[in-house]
Amino acid sequence: MPYLGNEEAVRELRRALSNPNVQSDQLRYRNTVLKVIRAMSQGVDVSGLFSEMVKACASVDIVQKKLVYVFLCSYATLNPELSLLVINTLRKDCQDPNPMVRSLALRNMSNLRLPSLVEYVEKPLTAGLRDRAACVRRVAVLGWAKLHNLQPNSEIDAAVVNELYSLLRDPDPVVMVNCLRALEEILKEEGGVAINKPIAHHLLNRLKETDVWGQCEVLRILQHYRPQSEEELFDILSLLDASLVSHQPTVMAATLSLFLHLCSGLPPVCLAALERARGPLLAACGSVSREMRFTALCHIQLLLRSLPGLMGAHYKRFFCGYAEPAYMKQRKMQVLVELVNDDNVGLILDELKGYCTDVNAETAQAAVSAIGRVGRSYSDRCLEILTGLLVLKQEHITSAVVQTMRDLVWVCPQNSHTVCLALEACEETLQDSQGRQALLWLLGMYGEQVAGAPYTLEVFIDGVRSEASVGVKMELLTSACRLFLCRPAEMQDMLGRLLHYCIEEETDTCVHDQARLYYRLLHCGIEETRKILLGRRSDPSLGVLIGRPAEPVSQWAPYFNTLEPLRQDGAAEAEPASRESPRCVPCEAKTKEEHLCLEELIRSAVVPLCSPHNLQAALQLLNIQMLAFTPPHTLPWRVYLYTHTQRAHAGHTLVLGELLWPGETQKEGGKCAPSLRGSSKRVLTNTRLQVSVSVYLLP
Repeated sequence: MPYLGNEEAVRELRRALSNPNVQSDQLRYRNTVLKVIRAMSQGVDVSGLFSEMVKACASVDIVQKKLVYVFLCSYATLNPELSLLVINTLRKDCQDPNPMVRSLALRNMSNLRLPSLVEYVEKPLTAGLRDRAACVRRVAVLGWAKLHNLQPNSEIDAAVVNELYSLLRDPDPVVMVNCLRALEEILKEEGGVAINKPIAHHLLNRLKETDVWGQCEVLRILQHYRPQSEEELFDILSLLDASLVSHQPTVMAATLSLFLHLCSGLPPVCLAALERARGPLLAACGSVSREMRFTALCHIQLLLRSLPGLMGAHYKRFFCGYAEPAYMKQRKMQVLVELVNDDNVGLILDELKGYCTDVNAETAQAAVSAIGRVGRSYSDRCLEILTGLLVLKQEHITSAVVQTMRDLVWVCPQNSHTVCLALEACEETLQDSQGRQALLWLLGMYGEQVAGAPYTLEVFIDGVRSEASVGVKMELLTSACRLFLCRPAEMQDMLGRLLHYCIEEETDTCVHDQARLYYRLLHCGIEETRKILLGRRSDPSLGVLIGRPAEPVSQWAPYFNTLEPLRQDGAAEAEPASRESPRCVPCEAKTKEEHLCLEELIRSAVVPLCSPHNLQAALQLLNIQMLAFTPPHTLPWRVYLYTHTQRAHAGHTLVLGELLWPGETQKEGGKCAPSLRGSSKRVLTNTRLQVSVSVYLLP
């Protein structure tokens, strides 16, 4: 908003601009105009000088013209009637013998942005498209795009569009690129500029003539074209090969994006292109610009989804520098986790251990979480590091370690004993709600292995009145009920006090309702409560598929060279279930027709016993992930599956399944017949392969 003071200064400027002595002296006149622009930049309202500045526009001094045009474009919308006075001067300047004056007049004529002036601007712009000077043609092309943006619903002049298409063969490369931009804007409703074979090959042959941003624009527009044959496709790829290893990261990224678009049906070619882009991406990671380094890291994470070992030999390039910002360190740690293998696990874990004591709390917690993700493959080494971090007695580190141990023991239950030994006396250091919830979950699930678990819960129960976190209270209720089922003598009195407070005194509805639920559940009997709260534990002999499986390039190619990789959190992985108590909805068919359709679908294919990795590759096609599996030669053979969806305004839907191979082959009509066993436990046919499914709705 303009500053409305300094009326005296505005009057002085008006007197100076109207003074004939000042107008006759070109230098003084220019300096006075410069004072007006300086006052405008400081927030002074100088719109009252519009008519005087219009007169100052009629000058042979190009510098003065530029200053006046800046003023006129800023205040034209406030003085639409007086702006008509500028048009005559601008139209006259469009015929000036100096091409710089002509281009300046065209640019500012289209920058006035007044619908009432469109009819006066069209003719000079049309003439500018045929001007002999390249700088005028550049401005005229973009001027048509500005006019269309000013009146997007107006009818498109076919003659102008044809003229712009013809200028794609202009000898000036900037004019050619500006034509692409203008046509893309004008023809947006029709899908953008139409690229045929002659235009595509013309753009490719002139690609090296343009600057960096021009090359990126041409490469982006070329995604509209589809080669007519495989031979033509490889001719285009040959022309693009040099740009794929360009030292300019932006050109390399645009070229690789075009490669992936053109070769969507040729996965080996896509993978070869990713291999070629490794060098430029690593070079971009060492750029002076922090923004460039961060962007390169985000795009490297995309590539690792299809080629997990692409950067394996260069893992040291992703070690964090001391002076790097926190967001850069956290992203590098995410990449390091993807690059862990048997050869470098020791060095990477030592590096991550050093980051756990970073002065930035978020970076330290991210390092602890990274160690936990590595622990899914190398649990012994990682648990040793995590246990050592608890000795530091740092609040944020202890919280992160307990949360990481919870996640690790949930995936790898064979480590529960080691985790339980490390939990002793760590509740004194925990202050944040997330860390206390994780500790309570561990005590509830594995409290029979922790000698002091009831006494730890007693501290939480005694302080429940002063507890501010609703999540901690709900987790405390669940953990107390679970531990009561394992150690009733020690927990009976404490659980009674907790339930009495939550039912009679608690004001939060969620905590109150959960306490009433557990109270009524206990009235149904211990065995019924045990079935619901404890259920089946994970089999310690389960093996876990570590890391993300190689995804098809087509799954992430549309997001390459966009802002989408920067928005995504690379550490966010699809969690198969919440450690809290989600709302469970049985997956049950509602009609007979649905049962018959489902049964027929499963009968249509016989699923043989195969290796876990082969089965996972097949399930990937259906967006189903394998969580864990029993050893391949044990019977019955179990595989735990999960998938999830996300709908707008409806939260997440999580589907958990158990695939069971009993080891028996039963036949029906001479053919093997797999079947589905839903959560209702009703077997639809004679079973050879059984599936149990549960659906969870997560907020």
